[in-house]
Amino acid sequence: MTTQDYSDWIGRKESYSDNLDAGHVRQIALALDRPAPAEGEALPHLWLWAHFVHGQEYAELGRDGHPARGAFLPPLGERNRMWAGGRVRFNEPLRVGIPAERQSTILKIVEKKGRTGSLLFFTVQHDYVQEGRVCVSEEQDIVYRAPTAPKLEGNIEPPQSQWSAKVEPSSIMLFRYSAVTFNGHLIHYDLDYVTKQEGYPGLVVHGPLIATKMLQACMEANPGKEVASFDYRGLRPLISPKPFEVAGTLLEDGSAKLWAEQDGTLAHQAELTFK
Repeated sequence: MTTQDYSDWIGRKESYSDNLDAGHVRQIALALDRPAPAEGEALPHLWLWAHFVHGQEYAELGRDGHPARGAFLPPLGERNRMWAGGRVRFNEPLRVGIPAERQSTILKIVEKKGRTGSLLFFTVQHDYVQEGRVCVSEEQDIVYRAPTAPKLEGNIEPPQSQWSAKVEPSSIMLFRYSAVTFNGHLIHYDLDYVTKQEGYPGLVVHGPLIATKMLQACMEANPGKEVASFDYRGLRPLISPKPFEVAGTLLEDGSAKLWAEQDGTLAHQAELTFK
């Protein structure tokens, strides 16, 4: 695949508003199997990924069900999209039912050669602003790979955990999370597409869902602590409906290591600091 120059796209901006509607928050709570906060209360960590969704008409979708590139992100041909990771900074909570805005900027675009072919990495900055204050700021890494077989094997053993929780990623859970995030990406709900077109053995668990479950388990194991930062990355995909574990441990400096594991090897990793 020929290397292209995407420098003109760096610095491109867009913004999108959301009322953080309490009714939608209740639907997110059902998708995540957790209690819903009331209007005016803090939006739980990473539930913001189910808000600020800029939907497209059917004609604006790519063959994979995801929005076709060419507006905010450049056109990328037939590459397959993956959620690679990111870095989130929590300044103060977003509040349910209060209008907010996500302000986004493309920070960098880097092409690399991996074992499965060409990989195009995008880093996008998102600032979530409510009542004139940046409540949450994140850098999000998205990778578009050449249409080759995905890497499915893990080879890193997880460390000893201080807490863990089992997640059973049923097709219903994946459907509900796709629904509340308005995510049309076929790899999460279309078994025929994901197995025959992208080479996965089953439905792929959403990267944001895995990250949310990791952080959720940490906060339930450490009540009363406040999160300052959350840095995460995916190592390999997790496939539904096989269960996986989200786990973690506190470090001597007061930070925490989090991970998702399956079959005795790591699939996702994260580092977390507390205020």
